[in-house]
Amino acid sequence: MSTQGASLLTSSSSSSRRWIYDVFLSFKGKDTRNSFTHHLYVALQRLGIFTFRDNEKLERGKSISPELLKAIEESRFAIVILSRNYASSTWCLDELTKIIQCMKEKEMTVLPIFYEVDPSDVRKQMGTFAQAFAEHKERLKENTEKLQTWRAALSEVVNLSGWHWHSQDR
Repeated sequence: MSTQGASLLTSSSSSSRRWIYDVFLSFKGKDTRNSFTHHLYVALQRLGIFTFRDNEKLERGKSISPELLKAIEESRFAIVILSRNYASSTWCLDELTKIIQCMKEKEMTVLPIFYEVDPSDVRKQMGTFAQAFAEHKERLKENTEKLQTWRAALSEVVNLSGWHWHSQDR
């Protein structure tokens, strides 16, 4: 990691905490792994910004791994790439919940990117976000608290200043 890139991201007058990662990338692999997220990751690495990107194929129905939770906690920034299928992944929603917790408790800065989705669809949980939550509700019949936690995390992230990106904008 270049010290210049790291010092730009870790210098903070309010915190002397040392972070392992400068940036944690949260994304739905199927939507962006081999396109947008890959290009963003390469650009950050090229700038000397130490970035965590999960490369594992995640099994459906499995809970988020302790190593992934630790990587979130050890990151100074999180970039959340909200794409069409982001909310369909319980893994992504659990990551987002942890990211929002770290934002509130550990001074993590969270930067959302609305990739090929309208922020109002995320805010109002419409379109693919509504469809994903309907499927989660059916599957998690007894666990409405989990659904409420995920909805709250989405509400938090959508109210942060971020970027809206559409491929026709290029």
